[in-house]
Amino acid sequence: MLNQIILVGRLTRDITVHKSDKGSKVATISLAIPRSFKNSEGVYDTDFIDCVAFDNIANNTSEYCSKGDIVGVKGRVQSRIVEKENKKEYAMDIICEKITFLSSKKSEAMEEEK
Repeated sequence: MLNQIILVGRLTRDITVHKSDKGSKVATISLAIPRSFKNSEGVYDTDFIDCVAFDNIANNTSEYCSKGDIVGVKGRVQSRIVEKENKKEYAMDIICEKITFLSSKKSEAMEEEK
C-alpha cells in the first residue's frame, strides 16, 4: 500500500510558525496549483491546497520562503475526525515530509534585471 503525494505550486501567503498544544512547531502552507487543462470557458482553473509542516521543515520553509515562491512538497494524506454539531466528520490533511525550494520571486526579479 502507498500513501504518497507530490505537489508543486506557488505559496499563496507568507508562512508563520506556531506551537501546537503538544509543543511541536507547526506551519500551514497554502499552494496555488494551476490545472493543466482549460475549463469550459477556456480558462485555466487553479486549485488551492493547504499542507501542514512540522518542526524543522516548518522553520526552514518560513525562514527561506515567502509568498509567491515555487516549492515542491512530498508528503502523505492523513485523515482525522472532527466533531461538528455533535456529528463526527472526517477531514483530510496533507502532511509535509519534505519541502524543496524551487524558485523565489527575489531570484526571478534579479534574473529579469540582467
